[in-house]
Amino acid sequence: MKVMDVMQTNVITIQMDLEIKEIAKILYDNKISGAPVVDTAGNLVGIVSEGDLLHKETNPQIPGVFGILGALIYYRGVKQYESDLKKLIAVQASEIMTPNVVKISKEASIEEAASLMVSKKIKRLPVIENGKIIGIVTRMDIIKTLIAD
Repeated sequence: MKVMDVMQTNVITIQMDLEIKEIAKILYDNKISGAPVVDTAGNLVGIVSEGDLLHKETNPQIPGVFGILGALIYYRGVKQYESDLKKLIAVQASEIMTPNVVKISKEASIEEAASLMVSKKIKRLPVIENGKIIGIVTRMDIIKTLIAD
């Protein structure tokens, strides 16, 4: 079975300049946990999820540090701290989204989609054709195949 056999084609997308409150309302109203972010030409530029939005209600974890011979060594990810801080002060989708989205082709197998989701710890894969979103496949879409006759 292929991704095109189970993907959803009525994909709800988020514009880059959409404000956080509006994004939260879209996710809530549509009972979805995330949505692809697109530019004005409809190209995929990121993805925003409930996890991204939760950063608005947290305090970033300050990276641990220790000193050796006068140098400071960070051992809990300065980049992660910077990312968390950016999401905390974000106002628009372009500021809170996760860039470099893991995506898939409609011709890929369900097994490939499931493997990507497990290995990358993600819940949804935008289905792309010629740079445009033509569908989305979620964990639940794949789970449904387990009960299909």
